[in-house]
Amino acid sequence: MNNGIYWLALLVAPVLAGASGGAANANGVPSEAAQGRQIYEQDCAACHGWQGEGAANWKMPDEKGEMPAPPHDETGHTWRHSDAMLFKMIAEGWRHPFNKSDRLTMPAFGESLTDQEIAAVIEYLKTLWTDKQREYQATESQ
Repeated sequence: MNNGIYWLALLVAPVLAGASGGAANANGVPSEAAQGRQIYEQDCAACHGWQGEGAANWKMPDEKGEMPAPPHDETGHTWRHSDAMLFKMIAEGWRHPFNKSDRLTMPAFGESLTDQEIAAVIEYLKTLWTDKQREYQATESQ
């Protein structure tokens, strides 16, 4: 094999493996989910918690009449939503129907994150759920 092609293959193979969504990092976490965790930590954790635990008293409106950020781990309800619904909530933002204000409860990230980055965040969220919750959510996403 030509030296140039050999080095090119060494550089390109890991990128292609990561793009497949099936490759795993050193901890056995799928690459897409690992990327999603980085994005989650940057853009979501301040409200939804570093471990997906949500805001304190997330089921009760705050002093403005707005619902605090729910958990995304197994204690919340994120796993009950399809991939399409989660994508829409992240991209377009979300206003909880019980809010007493008209503003979005969760801001839209569709202009700051690519579709692939939003999908990666969703894949990361799935790592926070139980096997049964992932099975339910996969059925909802069909």
